[in-house]
Amino acid sequence: MTTYFISRHAGAKDWIAKQGIDIDKIQSHLDINDVSTGDTIIGTLPVQLVAEVCQRGAEYLHLTLNLPEHLRGKDLSSTDMNSVGAKLECFVAKKVIRK
Repeated sequence: MTTYFISRHAGAKDWIAKQGIDIDKIQSHLDINDVSTGDTIIGTLPVQLVAEVCQRGAEYLHLTLNLPEHLRGKDLSSTDMNSVGAKLECFVAKKVIRK
């Protein structure tokens, strides 16, 4: 079982390092083929990847930020992230085939 943190942002990497979570791999991109049953994936993935993570039997923790409009698109420090209530939330997604 491997815990991955997926982010390209330095502030997010600093933030996760301060959370007391044992991270096995920090990557800027998730290769879905590396994900196995029992793994934990932490990041801000698009929903279609979250669904694939869940389908493979892994857990997905979303790095949730309550960003005001003026901070969108900016690189945030770990302090900035704390000020906007950064937290990890578990999500489960499933792709539904419409007929």
